[in-house]
Amino acid sequence: MNMTARKILTVLVISLPGLMADMVVMKDVTLGFGEALEHCREETALTTEKMEQFFHFWRDDFKFEHREVGCAIHCMSRYFNLLTDSHRMHHENTEKFIKSFPNGEVLAKQMVEIIHTCEKKFDHEEDHCWRILHTAECFKITCQERGIAPTMELLLAEFIMEAEAKK
Repeated sequence: MNMTARKILTVLVISLPGLMADMVVMKDVTLGFGEALEHCREETALTTEKMEQFFHFWRDDFKFEHREVGCAIHCMSRYFNLLTDSHRMHHENTEKFIKSFPNGEVLAKQMVEIIHTCEKKFDHEEDHCWRILHTAECFKITCQERGIAPTMELLLAEFIMEAEAKK
């Protein structure tokens, strides 16, 4: 193995635990945020099929094309008091929400920054549901690019553990 390959491998080995920790935090925040989905289902007239789509949010083939999904995310954000009166992200409340999860402080500022940057890209969109849907897509892509998005395997393992615990 040449010196360059060794350096790359060393960097990967050193940073892997940190990346995994970030993914675990993101998984916890995702599942915590998802707890509002049932509450918002009726308010947004979300079909069972559309509700099930939320469980695939982090999959590469998740489609951000249905306005009602944006409306549901809007409702879920309101449920946790993460929006201002102008339907934009409430930075302080969002950071507190993220920090409320184990090790959330590790990602709180970064997640708020990602959401804010994405939100600015779609600020021209007057329809709150569409704007939030496009912001969510941008957020997901950015998290994947930064390597902090949870894997579907990690989420599925959590779902299985929760189902087992309820038995």
